[in-house]
Amino acid sequence: MENQFDLVIIGSGPGGYVGAIRAAQLGFKVAVVEKDKGLGGTCTNVGCIPSKALLESSEHVAALQHDMKAHGITVGPVSFDLSTMMTRKDKVVGSSNSGIQFLFKKNKIESLNGFGKILKAGVVEVTLADGSKQNLNTKNIMIATGSIPTELPFLKFNEKNIVSNTGALALTAVPKTLLVVGGGVIGLELGSVWSRLGSQVTVIEFADRISPTMDKEAMDVLQKSLAKEGMKFMVSTKVTGSQITNDKTKGEQVTLDFEVMKDVAANGGLGILEGKANTKGQLTGDVVLVATGRRAFTNGLGCEDVGIQKDPQGRIQVDAHYQTNIPGIYAIGDVIAGPMLAHKAEEEGVAVAEILAGQAGHVNYNTVPGVIYTHPEVASVGLTEEQCKAQGLDVNVGKFPFMANGRARAMNQTDGFVKIIADKKTDRILGGHIVGPKAGELLGEIVVAMEFGGSSEDLARSFHAHPTLSETIREAALAVEKRQRQM
Repeated sequence: MENQFDLVIIGSGPGGYVGAIRAAQLGFKVAVVEKDKGLGGTCTNVGCIPSKALLESSEHVAALQHDMKAHGITVGPVSFDLSTMMTRKDKVVGSSNSGIQFLFKKNKIESLNGFGKILKAGVVEVTLADGSKQNLNTKNIMIATGSIPTELPFLKFNEKNIVSNTGALALTAVPKTLLVVGGGVIGLELGSVWSRLGSQVTVIEFADRISPTMDKEAMDVLQKSLAKEGMKFMVSTKVTGSQITNDKTKGEQVTLDFEVMKDVAANGGLGILEGKANTKGQLTGDVVLVATGRRAFTNGLGCEDVGIQKDPQGRIQVDAHYQTNIPGIYAIGDVIAGPMLAHKAEEEGVAVAEILAGQAGHVNYNTVPGVIYTHPEVASVGLTEEQCKAQGLDVNVGKFPFMANGRARAMNQTDGFVKIIADKKTDRILGGHIVGPKAGELLGEIVVAMEFGGSSEDLARSFHAHPTLSETIREAALAVEKRQRQM
């Protein structure tokens, strides 16, 4: 039958399209249903890829403005064309879309543009763009519909001056003032983009520090760098309301109501503004970016009708093989528990395909890396020092600064360090944390070492070309045993 498949995947984000490709490679007949026009999901269209394109462009602007003089390069007044910058970003996204389409064609994966709904195990109804409906019969179903931004009840997205990541990637002018609600990855990355381009950015964070799940020392280095750029931070502060106002000279603006949850001492080095517990106040900006997290997208998929169980957070519950309580229906990525990261979803998609083929599909959640693509970058895998302490683990910690690395000095990018955490008894690496140039690229070495159950000594005794940034990894590994060398 034409509409008979081995696997139908709802959602073409990183988990969906990578899982589809792996399933096709294993000999399955696969169809992918995507409600949006472009393939690739949030990551490709309004997340990972476009944000990195703008980060790259804004880094060039900042480098011309601030860094060239140290290299003996003199430039005149720096200007930029935001429209051209946005067009380039769109081209990058379009190229990624085309790449996924090519891979689908190469692997004979059928792609349907429409909204997928599970009627029962083995049947997916697709509502196509013209309103017509088509049923797909399949042996297995994979839900890979990802997540959507969390909208606050008093800050409804209009994607004009109250924006999610989608709107923040499509602003037509640089706002004079940008208020960022949430000091996590999205808020810091997009906040830094617009800060470099000229916005006065203030980040409002409910916790007592930004990105509290990341290594504290690393985040302090990043925050100092962002503060040098002019970004300000309000921590231990809760946003409680908002109003849209219209000023005769400034035009339409958004005013936020806030309350300070506990005493906060001013720290100019970290850009932290002073606050007194229980103090209430207001802050006005041209644009507000709401970056308070994301939630699983399962609306309209038929989960409730079919009887698929969810947890209290609205995520789909699965077993160790990613199967829901309904046999033949699987779920991966942001719709299930775990970090909402593209590469995590990819590995889960691959795991499901391999499990369906009778193989041992598996994801090691202890080695899922996380990266904040600011300048400097922050990259992390495994446990932080704070988590080790909370778990009562006895560890050795090795740390090495980029200031002592020859290549970093030559690049004039010496802020930050590499930190490696190892079990005190076995020397097995439990975590790695980097803040500095190319941190996201450098982290892969530590991830691989951890995947193989490696020790700090394994890294310390491995060749690293000189002079390279990667030598900081080796030196941090040597530092676990207090053997690091100055370079």
